[in-house]
Amino acid sequence: MVATDFKDYYEILAVGKNATPEEIKKAYRKQARKYHPDLNPNDKKAEARFKEINEANEVLSDPEKRQKYDQFGQYWQQAAAGAPPPRGAGTEGVDFSQYGNFDDFIEELLGRVSRGGSPTGQRRYTYRTMTKPGGFGEYIDFGDREDPFSRFSNIAGQDTEAAIALTFSEAFHGTRKQLQIDGETITVRIPPGAKPGSRIRVKGKGQISPYNQQRGDLYLTIEVLPHGFFRFEGDNLACEVPISPEEAVLGLQIDLPTPDNNVTMRIPSGVDSGQLLRLRGKGWRNSQGNRTDLIVRLKIVTPKDLSSQERECYEKLRQASNFNPRQRLAEVRL
Repeated sequence: MVATDFKDYYEILAVGKNATPEEIKKAYRKQARKYHPDLNPNDKKAEARFKEINEANEVLSDPEKRQKYDQFGQYWQQAAAGAPPPRGAGTEGVDFSQYGNFDDFIEELLGRVSRGGSPTGQRRYTYRTMTKPGGFGEYIDFGDREDPFSRFSNIAGQDTEAAIALTFSEAFHGTRKQLQIDGETITVRIPPGAKPGSRIRVKGKGQISPYNQQRGDLYLTIEVLPHGFFRFEGDNLACEVPISPEEAVLGLQIDLPTPDNNVTMRIPSGVDSGQLLRLRGKGWRNSQGNRTDLIVRLKIVTPKDLSSQERECYEKLRQASNFNPRQRLAEVRL
């Protein structure tokens, strides 16, 4: 990777280099929502920006990767693999202020001693920096001595991670998504019942090794976009259903939506606001293809604008009723 390919991940997420993990997470969510392909259909620039945002988040949200990125800049992936920069790689963009000289930089990347002998018994080597043909940058010339790059010929490409956002319907029923990976269009199958935070492995679609062209794997982390009615509670789904005061007293039957159809649900008489009811087997899909439960939370909602007839009825009910919901307050003592 040459210097012109270097991406400032902090600039992409619009955070400072001292940003906390929470600040990075917040900035990523803000940027991802703004440039998500579902919200910017047929917008290639937004699609490319979304890819950069995921790439930046993958590195900066991982403490180990972030430390390597801060230390080695464009060469952080090679350093993370314990490898030197690839042959012909430029050294522009590397912060050498943390090294006494260029020798120290090479020694740290290679894990060898390049001067004054080798305490591990490995062969010593020398190098010199030379200008590339055309005068662009520098490269390392090891002369006729052992080429330390040969030891990295079996290093595979780095695995990469990205987020993929799904609607509730796509996550519940399963879907196929097309992604652009390094100019290649790939189709990814999302199985039914994908949950937020679950990961899908796509073999051979990660980064390419600069030493042998082997590719790592791509790991997609599932994000499920918020739904207006359903939400996750552990393995189950949950929802909130409003009922009137008279319905709470007398009970009723309602048509309740579930992820795949409507069901008739009986609400017993005398329920309280906040009371939970459970519909077994009407929640999310699990990995075995079965359904979890749907938890229904009742919320008693009072009318705000009463007609004169309604108000009269409520007044008569209050006068006729002996029910005192605050009876126990008289027993409260410090």
